[in-house]
Order: sequence, then C-alpha cells, then structure tokens
Amino acid sequence: MDIFALFTTRVIEALRADYPQLENELLARVVVEPPRDPAHGDLSTNAAMVVAKPLGKNPREVASGLVERFKSTPDVTSVEVAGPGFINFRLVDSIWHQVLRAVGAQGENFGRSDLGKNERVNVEFVSANPTGPMHVGHTRGAVFGDALASLMAWSGYDVTREYYINDTGGQTIILGQSAMLRYREALGETIDIPPGFYPGDYLVPVGKALASEYGRSLLDMPEQEAVLIAREAALAAMMELVKADLAQLNIHHDVFFSERTLHGQGGDIQSTLDWLRDEGMVYEGRLEPPKGKAPEEWEDREQTLFRATDYGDDTDRALIKSDGSYTYFAADIAYHRNKYLRGFKHMINVLGADHSGYVKRLQAAVKAVSQGEADIDVRICQLVRLLKNGEPFKMSKRSGDLVTLADVVDEVGADATRFMLLFRRNDASMDFDFALVKEQTRDNPVFYVQYAHARACSIFRTAERDMPGLDASPAALAGAELELLGSAADIELIRLLGAWPRTVAAATIAHEPHRIAFYVHELAGALHGFWAKGKDDPQLRFVNPSSPKLTLARLALVDAVRQVIRNGLGILGVSAPEELS
Repeated sequence: MDIFALFTTRVIEALRADYPQLENELLARVVVEPPRDPAHGDLSTNAAMVVAKPLGKNPREVASGLVERFKSTPDVTSVEVAGPGFINFRLVDSIWHQVLRAVGAQGENFGRSDLGKNERVNVEFVSANPTGPMHVGHTRGAVFGDALASLMAWSGYDVTREYYINDTGGQTIILGQSAMLRYREALGETIDIPPGFYPGDYLVPVGKALASEYGRSLLDMPEQEAVLIAREAALAAMMELVKADLAQLNIHHDVFFSERTLHGQGGDIQSTLDWLRDEGMVYEGRLEPPKGKAPEEWEDREQTLFRATDYGDDTDRALIKSDGSYTYFAADIAYHRNKYLRGFKHMINVLGADHSGYVKRLQAAVKAVSQGEADIDVRICQLVRLLKNGEPFKMSKRSGDLVTLADVVDEVGADATRFMLLFRRNDASMDFDFALVKEQTRDNPVFYVQYAHARACSIFRTAERDMPGLDASPAALAGAELELLGSAADIELIRLLGAWPRTVAAATIAHEPHRIAFYVHELAGALHGFWAKGKDDPQLRFVNPSSPKLTLARLALVDAVRQVIRNGLGILGVSAPEELS
C-alpha cells in the first residue's frame, strides 16, 4: 500500500472533477509527499501551485476548493491550506494500521512495483581496463552500478548488467609486454620492469603459465608475435581476476562485451560509420582547436566528423585518426548502437570521475543512433579517499602501486564496503574511514542498520522467553489488533514504513540508490528510538507480559520494520543478520 500514490490519485481526480480542461502532462507534476515539518501533518501536496497559473487563478484559491472537497473524506481528520498554496492532510490512525497490515501481507514484496513495466534497461558498470585486479577506484562504481541494477529490477524493469571489456589499444600491448617480462622471469631471467609497464605481482602466474605451455619457444618468435600471445593470456587471466574480485562483493554481470568485436573489416564500427554517412550524420571538415590543451583526438586536418552538436554536444567529434584507425568515440558510438539494436531503449552508464566530459557526447551518440527512441543516463562516481581515524591510510599494496578491491574487502568485509560506498550520493566525493566502519556504535551507519534488524529479531526472542504462551506466528501477527497502536510513537514509526514504496519509486526514477541507504538508516534510528522510549514508559515496550494483545500488535510492528529493513538491505546487496557478535 503506497499511501502517497493513493492520495496523489485522489488529488488528481479532484482536480479533474473541478477543472476537466487540465492536461495529463501538467497533472503528472502533482506530488504528494511528507511535509518538511511533521508538525504540519501527515501528507502535503503542491497540486494547487502546479495548476493555478495555467488556470489563471491564485494558488490559494485553487487550494481552498480542494480543501472543501477533502473535508468530508472519512479517512482525513483535517485538511488546510499552508503558505503559498500547499495543502496539508492529517489522516485517521486506521489509515496507518492499513499500511502496517499491507507490510505484513506483502512481506518481501512490499515496495515492489511495475513502475518499469518490464521495459529493458542496460546498466553498464565497472568496465575497467583488464590490465590488473580491481582497485579501490573501481569499487565505488561497481557497488553503485550493482545496487542501481537491483533497484531498477525491484521496480519492475528487465535489467541487464553489462561489462564493457576494453581489450584493444595500446594499454593491452603494454600488458602483453609486461607479461612477457614475467615469462622471462619464470624462465630464470632477472628482469627490470620499465616505467609505464604493469609491475604488480598479479602477472607472475601469467608468466609461469606461459613458460609451462610454451617453454622457451616464445623467445624464438618475432617479438610482436610473442607479445600478442602473451597479451591474450594476460587478458584472459585478468578478466578471471576481475570476476573473482567482483564476486567478493557478490557482483555478477550478465554480459561481458568485448570492444575488440567492434573493430575490423565488417565490424560494428565500420557498419555504424556507413550508416551514419547514409543518414547524413557525418561530414568531412576541420575542428577548431579547443581552449587550453588539445585533447588526444584533435588534429588540425580535414577529417571525418560526427555532427554531435546536432544532438546536444558542445562540439562535433572526430571518428577517424590520421593513421586510419578509429577514435575512441567511434567505438563508443558503435557500441551504443549495438546496445540499441539489441533492444535496449534505456541505458545507464556508470563511469569514474575522470570521465565527466563524456556525458554530452554519449547522450548525443545514443540520441543519434536511436533516432531519438533511446535514452542514456551517465552516472559519474566521484573519488574515494581512504582514511583511518581521520588520517590518510596507506594499506599494504600487493599489486604494484594499487590498493585493490580485495584489500578493502579483506579489511572491513563486503557488507561494510557496499553500505558505506552507497551511504553518499555517487556524484559527491567521499571519505572511507576503516576505523569507523569497524566500530560497533551508532556512528557506524552499516552497524547501526544491521543492529536494528538484529534487535528486531531479539525482540521476538525476548517475547518467546518472557511470554512462552504467546502465539507470535505469522498468522497470529496478521490477526493482531493493530487498533491498539495509537500512541504518537506507534504512528510515527508506521508513517515511516508507509514512506518505503514512495522512497523506492523516487530512488528508481532518479537512479539514486543512496536514497535507499538513507531510508533504512532513518528507519533503524526510529526503531532504536522507540526501544529507548520503552525503557522509560512501560506502555511503549515492545514486549509487555501484562498486555498480550498490545504485545502482539507491537510485534507485528517490529516484524514490519524488520521486513522493510531487510528489503532495503537486499536492494543494496547487504546482509541482514539476526544476531551481531
């Protein structure tokens, strides 16, 4: 039961009854949400301010008419106009009891919806160069992308998790050369790894595997041929390492797309370029040099350019370099056309902080190759600073100059890693304090939320111990007399539960899984606060042997809180333990 969606529908129906000329597009801007100050009521709507100007009326005049309509509604105790035209509602307690029953009835499905209408969405995330293990810079994007994919699936989208393998270009050649050095090392040579090569020990097994398979024969081959063999072995090994690293965070992709498949005669880049020419989206011309330093793709010459400015970009983009090879952007266009041709009209790309300049060009590419049918949202994950007790923290680096994903998970665990990286907006830089996430205090957000779930479970164990004759089975909870939950503390907690479906929907639409982390943290705080009140007021205790019916109703409330916390943590990919050591 989404109380906010229910009243949004009622408000829109009232507006349609009074003003049938209002268009659906305008009415879609009407929202019902919690008021900023809970003292103002249970619900608040902007409806009058949305429609007043098109109607040529004063917002308070429109609001007053709506108020008159809702005064006679049985489940509304009061309704009033506030400020410039907001309408605030106070609801009867029975509404909140219905919400609580809905949580109990729907259980793990409470908050799920068909918002996505089973439309296909491609969430591409991580997509790191397969030149080594995942490092901490990739970890935030990995966790964010996986949680966002789960959130979209929760809201009814058909989600595909995709990893774009950058398995072509100069960096892969350097990887092959680095693997060749480790191959020589495995044959007994003393090696010196030059600057710019990959120095990590993770290539040592690759060198040993090459030595085992080829003996000394690679040394007898032309260097270029040997490096290509070493590159293929290293790329395969690195992708297995990447998958293993991601698995430590329970992240698994559905599709691993090789960039190399786009290249070559008859590949997607060539066919996409031909299609762009046929559609008049490319031309031969010159680019003005950008202000400041020139990017790698700019060359002062006549060249093949994509009309990116026709699709919202700041400049047209080069597609072919002077040596005849394709630019990175040409591959990007072909790749996103490939996604579109695979049936994805919704695309989400999760990129690192150094890719913020890619947003407009990718949006232009998708708009062009889909002829406006598809959309893309590029989410940028900002940098993470590692701290311990507030000071910069240098961990042991087992992979050259990298702090790896595995290092972080080994230090604090998968749950803490995931929750803490999601407990902040993706586009804001953040500090990750290893000391904080190990504390068992309210200052540690992941502990605070998991402890709330464990506390809810312990309340049931307390009831079983102190009231052994009480039936607290799911069937008994479903039949509890929820009308007994009439205190301000009860209603406040149920009201927060009622916000869960709206929170999920809003987070889905905004592509912001941090809203889920914020919500479960707030819900955990509300449960802890209620428990503290019970220490002073016996009537607010969850387990009260002198009041079996009230206890059963409170257990229904605790069970609902437990369920919603578990639902939220499930979206985030974090466990909900029943006990904490």
